[in-house]
Amino acid sequence: MRITKIIIAFSLHLAMATLCAAEIKAQQVPDPDFKPPIEKPAYTEGKGPVVLIDEAHFNFHTASGRYQSFADLLRRDGYVGQAWKEKFGRESLKAGKILVIANALSQRNAINWNPPFDPSFTDEEIAAVREWVNQGGALMMMVDHFPMPATAGKLAEAFGVRFHNGYAVDPQAPPGPLLYTRADKSLADHPITRGRSEKERVDSVATFTGSAFQIDGGDPILSFLGPEAISYTPEAFGRPPNKDTPRVPIKGWHQGVVVKVGKGRVAIFGEAAMFSAQLAGPQKRPMGMNDPVAKQNPQFLLNVMHWLSGLLQK
Repeated sequence: MRITKIIIAFSLHLAMATLCAAEIKAQQVPDPDFKPPIEKPAYTEGKGPVVLIDEAHFNFHTASGRYQSFADLLRRDGYVGQAWKEKFGRESLKAGKILVIANALSQRNAINWNPPFDPSFTDEEIAAVREWVNQGGALMMMVDHFPMPATAGKLAEAFGVRFHNGYAVDPQAPPGPLLYTRADKSLADHPITRGRSEKERVDSVATFTGSAFQIDGGDPILSFLGPEAISYTPEAFGRPPNKDTPRVPIKGWHQGVVVKVGKGRVAIFGEAAMFSAQLAGPQKRPMGMNDPVAKQNPQFLLNVMHWLSGLLQK
């Protein structure tokens, strides 16, 4: 029964996909009509902190693609969202206050999601980002399911976050997106979930499969509490799990964490669609912030940005 539920969860996530990453890209497009209201923008339009949205590392989510709604929401909140195509370095990172990296890949793995896996970032880039954050920069990073932890995970490790290269599922959860709630404590009580006012309070956040990680420190925001929750690693991308598929238990692991590092701040998540608004598959079904179950995800995203930019303290 357990493996059957895992296969069902896997099938729901990949219903629109084949083994070809290019075909997945073609079947996940941004929702042009998604524009949730913002009652109290954080900054005057175009006057907020500069947000660099990485497009230099073969990213699966970009400001002009699957993160178009992400970038639009930030701009409507006053941030200056920019697609960023430069490698990370001491000088280049001075261009922004917040760096967003969503599902970085490598040149080879951008079109082939099977091993071997090449790193997304050089050691020099990782060192540069670490120093930039330490000196006051802010990093938001999304590392989705297999194979993204294998390509992008080393940068997360520089901040004490250790990913498992797999698919994180909870067989006991209802089919569809995984819902983290304040009521069951899988969604933490934190300045990010409290917001600047009662109207910005977040009581639930939905994610769409993704990965799981362990942490060396920081404040967990999204945590796996189901006793049957696991992360499994398929032999190849798109291949359903079976009884012999390697897996690890992930109860007590996380899918969202925030960390203070020196003068800077870091927010890392094990799922990227939660901050997108996409139309998936031939039926153009909502996936991400436009999914009805994820109605509080837009405010959650804004609250994360407010924490990264210092509007929310702690």
